[in-house]
Amino acid sequence: MSKLESFKNNLFLRLYAWTKIPLIGFCSPVVLEATNQRCVLKIPLGYRTKNHLNAMYFGALAIGSELSIAMLAVKLIEESGERIDFVFKDYKAEFLQRAEGDVHFICEQAQVVVDQINEAKNSTERINRTMTAYAIVPSVSETEKVATFELTLSVKKRQKKS
Repeated sequence: MSKLESFKNNLFLRLYAWTKIPLIGFCSPVVLEATNQRCVLKIPLGYRTKNHLNAMYFGALAIGSELSIAMLAVKLIEESGERIDFVFKDYKAEFLQRAEGDVHFICEQAQVVVDQINEAKNSTERINRTMTAYAIVPSVSETEKVATFELTLSVKKRQKKS
């Protein structure tokens, strides 16, 4: 990702977060990579995101996991100009170990999101897709997962009011 793309993605995320869902902005997420194949976000471990054990609070972990999938959906919906609503239908998490550093949230199923939004543009039906994401703490291990997540993204094109 070029510096310009990185700047645009992070500006978009900050504006969207603070205007629509301020709790996301409060966690200060940063987009590290956003392509049609993969999305990687970082949430720094700090005063706002840590628990009493100096590990990332599970609420911040939930925000990061949701955002690693939703970031691309929001961007695609905004670019399409269509009135498409999205919500997460369910959420499953497995916390494997304490996240004692800045956490990277990785979704390698971004193409599923792209296909889902494209399908929603031409349909009035609700479209559900279950995707997985995981979290790592690079300062501890580049490969060892601290948590895995499974979320169902539900999208639907809004009907024109009569």
